[in-house]
Amino acid sequence: MNISITPPLSTPPIPRANVISFTIKAFKGRRNVEVHLFRSAWDPNEENSLDWDSLLGAPIEPERNDPSGSRKIVLEAFTDQERDSIINYLKDQYSTRITSIHSMSMDYPIPLGLPALSDAQEGKNIGFIDFAKIPSYPLEIPIKGLYDLSQHKPIVDG
Repeated sequence: MNISITPPLSTPPIPRANVISFTIKAFKGRRNVEVHLFRSAWDPNEENSLDWDSLLGAPIEPERNDPSGSRKIVLEAFTDQERDSIINYLKDQYSTRITSIHSMSMDYPIPLGLPALSDAQEGKNIGFIDFAKIPSYPLEIPIKGLYDLSQHKPIVDG
């Protein structure tokens, strides 16, 4: 299993700055499915205590200036300690099913108008893995994983 953690180029303004993804060898009839992890719940006090003016930047497009998705992106991210716990859990629990785990730090400020992972709409190809529903999930970090099967080749063509 390949594990890569890309450190930030500079110290992030808040500890919650890491994103994580991993690749599953085979999942729901597809091969090498990439799953993007995110924190699925957070303390409202934390949300209210953040200096959003310094964490959020200019919109990605003038007409896309809603801050709600960009705020969620910040809150969905992980601290270094959470990142390490999640990576160790994935490595220990799924070593035979996962081919790679990648983590990197987000660049601040986060542009306005970005969609949060939690805002994705489930459908035929897009779905979520809710780790809290897995009986053996030991972490107190509420995480979900977003996947899009349409981005990956079927195991059996035809």
